[in-house]
Amino acid sequence: MAGLHVVVVTGMSGAGRSTALHVLEDLEFFCVDNLPPSLLPELLDTLDDDPEIRAVGLGIDVRTRAFLENASLAFKRLEEAGHDVEVLFIDCADDVLVRRFSETRRPHALGAELDLPSAIKLERERLATLRVRAKRTIDTSRLSVHDLRRTLVDYVGRGSRMAGMAIRVISFGFKFGLPVDADLVFDLRYLPNPYFVPELRALSGADTSVSDYVLKSPETIELLDRILPLLETSIPHYEREGKSYLTIAVGCTGGRHRSVAVAEQLAKLLGQGRTVAVSHRDVARSS
Repeated sequence: MAGLHVVVVTGMSGAGRSTALHVLEDLEFFCVDNLPPSLLPELLDTLDDDPEIRAVGLGIDVRTRAFLENASLAFKRLEEAGHDVEVLFIDCADDVLVRRFSETRRPHALGAELDLPSAIKLERERLATLRVRAKRTIDTSRLSVHDLRRTLVDYVGRGSRMAGMAIRVISFGFKFGLPVDADLVFDLRYLPNPYFVPELRALSGADTSVSDYVLKSPETIELLDRILPLLETSIPHYEREGKSYLTIAVGCTGGRHRSVAVAEQLAKLLGQGRTVAVSHRDVARSS
């Protein structure tokens, strides 16, 4: 047999890990949640003999201590057995997690003897190794359940074993926090700010007058002249490492003017021969 496509779904409690696993199940993955690590090789050997099953979703959370402590070894053994293994990490900002637990009154998996912020901090520490290994991190801080489903359907539709890498350029405002799923972050707060130009303040970086103001400044021209060679050098290396998605985040103070204009321009410049998407996380929040 050719081996199975194994997606390990993990992430922060309350971020949507269980929802993600259910979505994979709907997409015809054979899904198992929190299987004891000792049973994993036997399960995959059994499934590998079934011609109707070619993709498996494994839910792993912070309670599966034996798997977390020996994750690298477990993945190595699965890959040696011929399986294609990747990690999908579902993340969320801490303040949003606190609010979600407060609203649902659910206990945190580590919350028996810890207050909620401490439990979240400890969970991040225990999951750090899996997060670093993840081929894709999905930040659900501002996603609905339906948004998460659409994101996963797109991800699975692309497939992690396909050639090429999808690139996403996202603009954001530092005052609203860093995007937790960003691979590369560029700070644009030193660029000339249209906010202080009365006729531009109410507009966004998607408007031509604002875009021209930002992109034609000497500081922005120099910035792009330096960023583009860095990205053109780095992107092939990310692809060779098997990364399916690369998220490039560009931020200004509010995420409305400078970051939007530069994100659009970066997506345009990088989009030649590549799949590049652009999104603006905070443009509406800064109006």
